[in-house]
Amino acid sequence: QLQLVESGGGLVQAGGSLRLSCVASGRTFMSSAMGWFRQGPGKEREFVAAVSWAGTTFYRDSVEGRFTISRDNAKNMVYLQMNNLKPEDMAVYYCAACKYSSASRRIEDYGSWGQGTQVTVSS
Repeated sequence: QLQLVESGGGLVQAGGSLRLSCVASGRTFMSSAMGWFRQGPGKEREFVAAVSWAGTTFYRDSVEGRFTISRDNAKNMVYLQMNNLKPEDMAVYYCAACKYSSASRRIEDYGSWGQGTQVTVSS
């Protein structure tokens, strides 16, 4: 099982940018798809973006074109570049490791989770 630690959250004005990072420890990182999820106040945790072991990416519709997920297998890192942030993006963001090499939108397909990092967007 992978250990995941996120960083990079903070306070930003609407229209601004943040880059989230996630460092993974464990031997299965390279063979695991990775994802970012978020949970806003009073809301359920939801899928944001995912990247397969080979680098194939996909996103939830509301962040397509604004967010970019990437991974650096040599460094065991996953990133989420978030541009043109909106107040509705405000949430705790979680890095997660998929049980499979192919990326998934389903929360139940992810077996390891970080502690989360807060993203606050002021309007």
